[in-house]
Amino acid sequence: MSRTLLRGARVITMTPGRPDAERLDILVGGDRIAALAENIEAPDAEVVDFSGRIVIPGLVNAHLHTWQTALRSVGADWTLMQYLTHLHGECVGHYTPADMHISNLAGALNQINCGTTTVGDWCHNALSPEHADAAVEGLTHAGIRAVFLHGTAYRSPDTPHPLAEIDRLLDGPLRDRALLTLGMALQGPQYSSPDTALADFRAGAERGLVVSMHQSGGEPSPGWEAVRAAGLFSPLTNIVHGIDLPDDWIKTLVEAGVTFTSTPENELGQGHGTPITGSLLRLGAAPSLGTDIDTAVPGNLLTAARIALAHQRSLDHARHRQTTGMHANTASVTAKQALAWATVEGAKALGLADRVGRIEVGMQADLVAVDARALNLWPAHDPVATALHADIANIEAVMVAGTWRKRDHALLTSRLDEVKDQLRESGERLLRSTRLAGNQS
Repeated sequence: MSRTLLRGARVITMTPGRPDAERLDILVGGDRIAALAENIEAPDAEVVDFSGRIVIPGLVNAHLHTWQTALRSVGADWTLMQYLTHLHGECVGHYTPADMHISNLAGALNQINCGTTTVGDWCHNALSPEHADAAVEGLTHAGIRAVFLHGTAYRSPDTPHPLAEIDRLLDGPLRDRALLTLGMALQGPQYSSPDTALADFRAGAERGLVVSMHQSGGEPSPGWEAVRAAGLFSPLTNIVHGIDLPDDWIKTLVEAGVTFTSTPENELGQGHGTPITGSLLRLGAAPSLGTDIDTAVPGNLLTAARIALAHQRSLDHARHRQTTGMHANTASVTAKQALAWATVEGAKALGLADRVGRIEVGMQADLVAVDARALNLWPAHDPVATALHADIANIEAVMVAGTWRKRDHALLTSRLDEVKDQLRESGERLLRSTRLAGNQS
């Protein structure tokens, strides 16, 4: 078993009860963290000097429609309704399995480049088994950890999730994949009949799978009450956006262990509504984060964390001034909380909290080294804030399950130019197939 010793970094473990940052050595054995202490001696290990760096747990992008990577930026000025009309109404049916593969491969590589080691791949364009398999292979070839959340294009509210396909994936393409697990990207109670919602939730529970669903705007539909009455909300339930859910519903869901994922940049930009961050914090809970769609926003999770933090602070400052007539003396939310949303909370949302999201002995060796010597971060007085303020140029190294996927600021892939060419060709063909082509210059 190969061993790697990371020496000299300031380490942010995200483990409760430990200091925010510590000068620690990290010994990696195989795919796990074997030891975490000062001055570890391991004569048989490859030693990597990370002096001047900050090592954090790999970021967890809990909600990304990776299949849209080839159409990056085409919807930067779209509203939510335009996105639904153009992408889901006009474009999805033109995807081939090859399009799914290259988007997932390139999208996952970009996530690694940005410091994300785990992605919740919300794949609601698995038009056939071949499309699903191609998407899975794209993730596999990139070397990222992922929960492949299988979904289809939007269906009738009375049409249940295709369980034969879920079982096929469990028994075949996703069997014995060390880095990939399966979840279900449901239409959910908001967009399904009560009977369909119940059937889908029960199917997920029977298989022990995370079930994730969109909810964005509007009062809960009758399907929500049916699922609640059946006692099917659980820690394996993940709600994306959750915007405009009434406070009593949020409280009920939090008490059931349900997780929430906010995609703040897209929610604010496309018009979903106000991110749910504050409602969760008031209940002692917290959101996980996603970047949602490369068609509209960048895929950098640290950007999403900073936007979520700044937006919630803004709301809290405004509320404090309205209530007291004075400016607040302390920040309502901290940088460490925002970093937790991008690590610990993401791991919980994807059912992986026992494996990733923290740096602890026995956990998977999913690690990111931030080069704090760079001019935009130096001098790094506060390691947590420095990590949160990092950009892609500061992500020096990324390890997934003990394997380096990025070193010395470069992805470790030998065919990146080929991947980029295939991605461009896929995007151009998809645009030519739709009316979207006339909107691009």
